[in-house]
Amino acid sequence: MALFPIRTFGDPVLRTVAESVDEITSALVRLVDDMFETMYDAPGVGLAAPQIGISKRVFVADVGEGPFVMVNPEIVERSGEWEYDEGCLSVPGKFWEIERPAFIRVRGLDLDGRDIEIEGDELTGRVIQHEMDHLDGMLLLERLPRRVRKEALRELREEALGLRVADG
Repeated sequence: MALFPIRTFGDPVLRTVAESVDEITSALVRLVDDMFETMYDAPGVGLAAPQIGISKRVFVADVGEGPFVMVNPEIVERSGEWEYDEGCLSVPGKFWEIERPAFIRVRGLDLDGRDIEIEGDELTGRVIQHEMDHLDGMLLLERLPRRVRKEALRELREEALGLRVADG
């Protein structure tokens, strides 16, 4: 198994819509194993393939109820609203209150190529939606209200340039 470096804000792969997986292969199974190892090492509760530079529609997650993987996921149902502080391995050390549907049901494939459905509320639902955003080339920054997003982007750019962000 191998640990991958996690791509961070500014890397173009994070803004690219990931390609569908055409076939479940032994290489994909190895990739998923490496993704789990990378996610646990980070540590995180979810990781999408684009976050390690692989533009494929695959994500792994483990919110404490056991690990799971989804290939080519698509949302089939969502409901409610839930605000929660959300962070991202690709935007390390930053957290923002983000509103998302409280419940989500997704359909996709498992590593045996079988159709599966996973549903989740609260944290599980949030992680699934967050990882699916990565597959669609979207960072959590795009879920922020305009004023908050503008300030967050300013801070991230200043940090990337090595400038000190003033308190206030």
